[in-house]
Amino acid sequence: MALKAVCLLLAAGVAAPGWELPRPASAELCGDCHRAIHEGWKRSAHARAMTSRLFQDALKMAESDVGPSVRRICFACHSPMSLKLGDLELRQKVSWEGVSCDYCHSVNAVRKQGANFVAVVNYTDTKSGPSRDAVSTAHRTTYSEVHRNSEICAPCHQYRNKLGLDVLTTYGEWLESSAAKSGRQCQNCHMYQVRGKVVDPRVKRVKATEINLHEMPGAHSLAQLNKAVRAWLDVEREDDQLIVKLRIANRTGAHFVPTGSPLRQLIVELKVNPYEGETRFETIRYRRVVADRQGNEIRREHIVFLRGARVLSDTRLAPSETRTETFRFPIPRNVKVDVEAALWYYYSPLETAEARKVKFHTVSKFIP
Repeated sequence: MALKAVCLLLAAGVAAPGWELPRPASAELCGDCHRAIHEGWKRSAHARAMTSRLFQDALKMAESDVGPSVRRICFACHSPMSLKLGDLELRQKVSWEGVSCDYCHSVNAVRKQGANFVAVVNYTDTKSGPSRDAVSTAHRTTYSEVHRNSEICAPCHQYRNKLGLDVLTTYGEWLESSAAKSGRQCQNCHMYQVRGKVVDPRVKRVKATEINLHEMPGAHSLAQLNKAVRAWLDVEREDDQLIVKLRIANRTGAHFVPTGSPLRQLIVELKVNPYEGETRFETIRYRRVVADRQGNEIRREHIVFLRGARVLSDTRLAPSETRTETFRFPIPRNVKVDVEAALWYYYSPLETAEARKVKFHTVSKFIP
């Protein structure tokens, strides 16, 4: 049956006799009925998991270093549909759709396989999700407890490589956090509920209800970064010394900052600008430093996945942690000073730093 005819049947709220959804189905087909949810998902990092230039650049470098076999490792999370279809050459559109509708809503369970988690995925005409009363005329539905808890995130947000290095640690960080102990799940922050319609009105008239935000804001969202991290400046004078105290807080309570990709950094650039004399700068980096078996620091992210063996240092902010950094500058008491701290988030799969930074928060003080 042609896709156009299928869409017309779905729009009319009628399931085609003897017809089943493609397995797996394209997000475009899902979006024909679930338009509001689909529009949100298209703005998500999940939707861009394959098409992201950061990922594409890292993939090319990984293939150059290791060969095409690395695709199976990368695509497990960035294009799970391609593995299901055996489409490692990415010839089908659905393989480019990243972490798509049919993948997540075909997950039935999550289980441990060695040190890592794997999703049990069955592509059928039954779609799983967190709603107990979902009804569809295009497919069957089933309630899924795993969609209501953080475990569904674990297969792609917790990963130990073959050398025993925990490369991705977000799920494990959450598991040890106060958020987990209080029952707060990943979905509470990244898929919180908003007012909307599960099904587009042209397909079926339903009342607006609370639906999970499928945009799933995270580290690529300036609003989410500002919710997670805050900074304050305290400045005082001591004779001809200017003492600057920067307090910085990880307010998520659920995981380290930064988290996710192993070489991400939270960077603070401190600028002290006296009205007389030269401007002074300090830089603080909150990050993990990862090495290979020989103890050499690894500076390219895909190499961490493949050859990372140990963490040399970890200065990231722990869940709910507030840290104070203190600096002293020789500035005469009678000189006015502007002090500014800019917070940058650095996405670092490659060594090209400036193109991968985003400023998300600034605090400043004038000292007369």
